[in-house]
Amino acid sequence: MAVYKQESHIRSLLKGISWRIVATTDTILVALLITCLFGQCSLEDALKIGGIEFLLKFAVYYVHERLWQKYHAGKEATKRRTLYKTLSWRVIATTMTFIISGAILESFTEIALFIALTELFTKFALYYLHERIWLRLPLGRIRTFVYKKILNR
Repeated sequence: MAVYKQESHIRSLLKGISWRIVATTDTILVALLITCLFGQCSLEDALKIGGIEFLLKFAVYYVHERLWQKYHAGKEATKRRTLYKTLSWRVIATTMTFIISGAILESFTEIALFIALTELFTKFALYYLHERIWLRLPLGRIRTFVYKKILNR
């Protein structure tokens, strides 16, 4: 069974980037779908929501990740703990999605609410899977890869 270990900042950043790519793609698709269902189809709004989310949630995700690491280091990384981490992140992220969607759409009506609620379900599954995959990636190998392949050190 995996144990939460103190991860490097590079690993947390790479994990955040990989999550934001998955999550932002989902957000754009969900926002487009919901706005279209309400007869206000707008790829531009969906891209704005996704773009703002990418930037804001990347920073918040990083803080969430580092706090989780600090308070759970050395503990067993059980499926239950992953579920708790998923729930804590979903509360933060879904609230942010509602606020961002409402601000972009200039209305905190059903559309913003449905975007956030739909994302709640899609992202719950995606985030949980993302966490379980990252738990399988060995510590140190990502840093070594980044240093050797990307930074040429």
